[in-house]
Amino acid sequence: MTGSTGRGGVELRDIEIFLTLAEELHFGRTAERLHVSVAAVSKALKKQERAIGVELFARDSRNVRLTPVGEQLRDDLRHLHQGLTQSLERARLAARGKTGTLRISLFPANVQELRRYWETFRSRHPQWELRLRMAELTDPFAQLRNGETDILVTWFPVEEPDLTAGPLLFAEPRVLAVAADNALAKRSTTSLEAVGDYQHVAISPAPDHWFRHYVPDLTPKGRSIDRTAFVETVDDIFLHTAVGEAVALFPLHVTRYYPRPDIVYVPVTDMAALPYGLVWRSDAENDLIRALARVARDLGPLPG
Repeated sequence: MTGSTGRGGVELRDIEIFLTLAEELHFGRTAERLHVSVAAVSKALKKQERAIGVELFARDSRNVRLTPVGEQLRDDLRHLHQGLTQSLERARLAARGKTGTLRISLFPANVQELRRYWETFRSRHPQWELRLRMAELTDPFAQLRNGETDILVTWFPVEEPDLTAGPLLFAEPRVLAVAADNALAKRSTTSLEAVGDYQHVAISPAPDHWFRHYVPDLTPKGRSIDRTAFVETVDDIFLHTAVGEAVALFPLHVTRYYPRPDIVYVPVTDMAALPYGLVWRSDAENDLIRALARVARDLGPLPG
């Protein structure tokens, strides 16, 4: 977005940078998320601080945190910015004859295989826009709670009191990603017990009950699984795995969508298929969400 707020010459793009930095508390991640340079983030922040006359963030070489004034400004601007963004979006949609947008974030990578759900929704409801994006690994349910997305496609079960778990889309066997020179790479299959011999990747913050269904705390024989290799992106997972610092459990479709010469996927024989489905914020349920859930129920899950 471009334009000026008027006083002090702070532009709407600067406000977007401020709000993103207030969420990420990291200049590099803010720049990456907004597709700008770190220097541009720093310049926009300094411009806002000069216009207001006070520091909005306390920062040193290791940490970035909001000052009390920064927290107040974040709270004041968040809803105003969201309302303005939604108004502009509604105007753009109206110009194309659309009356609403359904935003979907996905953890699984098999977007192509899930196309029948998206195409059926678009065919049944041409008045609505449907947009897809890959979900962020960090704080996985925040994107639903802060209104960035309407539906999250994730593994089940989800037992969050403010979220509704909708219909199942698919369930897949598990594979273990290991470095190509790992001893397990020479095996035709492996077991969850073997995962206990290695460090496994983890995401944070994430509800333990939810992540435990992806990577259990214990092996079948009761040994602890070390889930301490914290990652922020899928690329981080592959990096830790490829250099031998960790292993990573995945659903089977990852073998089709992420073939790599430095990683081998070994089938895991003693884990149940991992189910994936639709999840949304209960108090945000609307006609668009209900329409996609109806599509998913009508078509049923992908064949196993």
